[in-house]
Amino acid sequence: MALVQASHRLRSLTVILIVVIGLIAAVTLAIDSAKNYGLIGPVQVPGQYRALVLSSAERCPAIPAEVLAAQLAAESSWDPLAQSGAGAQGIAQFMPAVWDQAGIDANGDGKINIWDPEDAIPSAAVFNCYNRKLVKTVSGNRLKNTLAAYNAGYGAVRRYDGVPPYPETQNYVQRVIQDAKNISW
Repeated sequence: MALVQASHRLRSLTVILIVVIGLIAAVTLAIDSAKNYGLIGPVQVPGQYRALVLSSAERCPAIPAEVLAAQLAAESSWDPLAQSGAGAQGIAQFMPAVWDQAGIDANGDGKINIWDPEDAIPSAAVFNCYNRKLVKTVSGNRLKNTLAAYNAGYGAVRRYDGVPPYPETQNYVQRVIQDAKNISW
């Protein structure tokens, strides 16, 4: 009888140990994923996009590479196939109508492809400079206004003479500026 009870306790402890190890592994994986997507800790620029972000930022020297990287992380978490409920597409989350006007064939393959990071990331940098010019006369911080224009449209920034009072846009601007201080290349 004592041997049966000991065997049962050993099995119970083994099951508990397996569950605990599984939970530790799941939590570790969740934390690593959150770090990779910039949800906690520094924003990680994925290796395959580092050189592209740095070279793209040169297209708009007024917007630092760290800001562009934080912006892309906020827009899509580095997912080139991201789609928002509002219809924004790709790694830089362009609305199709905006893409039709702002997208460039940065990789020279003869296609202007919203789903191709080699087109979308440089397009985002160029679009930032375009927005920066459009909000030049608006009150407030020019970088914040530029980011707000990317998120909500330059018309909203001009209408409100600064970052519009939309919670999504205000949170976006704050997140990008804060995350830009903690970029991990």
